[in-house]
Amino acid sequence: MKTLTVRSLLPIAVLLSICVPNGARAQAPLEPAQMSSRTVFYVIWHGVPGGEARKANSLLALWDDADFGPARSAMAAGMLNSSGEKTEQPKLSREQVQEFAGLLENSFTLGYLSEPVRRNLSNGAAVVDSKPAWNGIFFVYDRSGKEELLSKAILRLRAEEKETPRLSQVTIGGVQVLKAEGKSGATYWAEHGKYAVSAGERTVMEDILSRLDGKISGAASLTQSAAYQEAQANLGSGLLEFFLRIPDLEKLAADSKAGTFQMRPLLDAVRLDAVHSVSGHVTFEGAKTHVQAAILGDAVPGTPFDIWSAGQPSPASLSFVPVDAVSYTSAQLNLQGIYDTVKRVARAAFPQAQQGNVDLIDTIAQQKLGVPVPDALGLLSGEFASMQTSPSMDTAKQVYFFGIRKKPETLKLMRTVLSDQITSERNEADVTFLKISLGGKEGSAGSAQWNFFNLAVTSNMVLGSSRIETLREVLANRAHTSSAAGLAAVPQFHAGRAQFPENLNGFSYFDFQKVDWQALKDRWIEEAKKSAVAKSANSSQNAVPSTAPDWLAQMNLQVVSRHLHYSSSVSWKDAKGIHWDQWLE
Repeated sequence: MKTLTVRSLLPIAVLLSICVPNGARAQAPLEPAQMSSRTVFYVIWHGVPGGEARKANSLLALWDDADFGPARSAMAAGMLNSSGEKTEQPKLSREQVQEFAGLLENSFTLGYLSEPVRRNLSNGAAVVDSKPAWNGIFFVYDRSGKEELLSKAILRLRAEEKETPRLSQVTIGGVQVLKAEGKSGATYWAEHGKYAVSAGERTVMEDILSRLDGKISGAASLTQSAAYQEAQANLGSGLLEFFLRIPDLEKLAADSKAGTFQMRPLLDAVRLDAVHSVSGHVTFEGAKTHVQAAILGDAVPGTPFDIWSAGQPSPASLSFVPVDAVSYTSAQLNLQGIYDTVKRVARAAFPQAQQGNVDLIDTIAQQKLGVPVPDALGLLSGEFASMQTSPSMDTAKQVYFFGIRKKPETLKLMRTVLSDQITSERNEADVTFLKISLGGKEGSAGSAQWNFFNLAVTSNMVLGSSRIETLREVLANRAHTSSAAGLAAVPQFHAGRAQFPENLNGFSYFDFQKVDWQALKDRWIEEAKKSAVAKSANSSQNAVPSTAPDWLAQMNLQVVSRHLHYSSSVSWKDAKGIHWDQWLE
């Protein structure tokens, strides 16, 4: 039963969330208002829209298209057949995959309850109950109309288990419950009214059953917690929603040890208590699919929020991106903040008598860099970006960007760090080109082959690509085209920009219409053959090279652009945390 709830239904929900034929959005079996205040996280599956709403959505229409069938079946079969363990049970057929996917027509709630605490009467300190291992996972499924299919799925999963569990009937909260015991512990399963309920602890099972029957009233619920209320605007709607309360994780790790090593000082150093929750949801809004997520808390200096920068109105790398780019991604990190966080954690990891080790690490790094670490980080703007201009997604056309502030000092740092790998350096106008050796390997004919990576250093950016011709094309395009005529001029790229804050620290864009899907398919198949031949040569002379997956050979990839046009996303940081917003149309 535990296998069914955790290993199967959750991953199915993630990738098969759009595979069921005609579901209707349903109330979750266990809503947040019914959940215990000890709930650490939950995932709620509400069910997909049906009828005309399903046909109108681009992503759902793609999933339902007959031409997408090979990929749909391959993904579903891969998840339903992947247990992580070898089994003699035959893999599911396509018909069985479609049958079991029908379980997702009904709603479910998956969650975790933290271990209860008790009060030590001698000093009033809260201590955790002394059970050796706590498994607070719970799962509630609305089995209405799916009773027979659910039983069939459970029987199959039992047949896959290596160890036959010891089964017994127990009564919990007046309900007959099946207890399955094995080496990894016990799980509890009950079919109570229209619900199927599973839990990893007897007390959790009792709590969930009582809440489903409405026997617990007036008790504190998850919705009364400050963390949930803070994240509530990001919850309560959509196909799928999730919530994770961070401070509970700190409590779980507070007393954990690895020998004499304690986690609590590290958590204190990283200021995990400043992070309150991770939450998000997926909604279908007409033709568009909307994904929103956030990490909320006290986004002040000295906390994990230092990872992200405050952002800027437009990334510097965007000026290099042409209007015909297939994809573009940019992220802005706070490198000094990351460095300070690492140092705090390092100091917490060393005993007081060994604090000098942290300074020693700094000294070694300075000797390697030629300058103090903060000075080296100060030469980087924190922007990391990439773009693809090839319709066939050729990796030779992939370009990477690294933002810099001072070109002379940055070049000096690069020469110091990459001294043994720089094979050539030359200046062309105001651009410096570097050729970096990535090492060699023996080719199939027995001759040595060397891999290289090319860099172009401008006044504010380092561009990287496997081919120098690609870098020259990007630089030439920028020299002859104004930034207003590049990707920034595409309406879809900045659609809805006004609704977000002025400064953003993340951009992403992908144009499905600009991909040559047949060329991409041919390239994937060819690369799969080359990879198989290389593995065969390295492993065994008698090995038979494999080919590309069957689903790829059978599928017409043009179906993707038939339904999907573009995907765009942004992220930003404010006093409440870090936020993501993505649209797929």
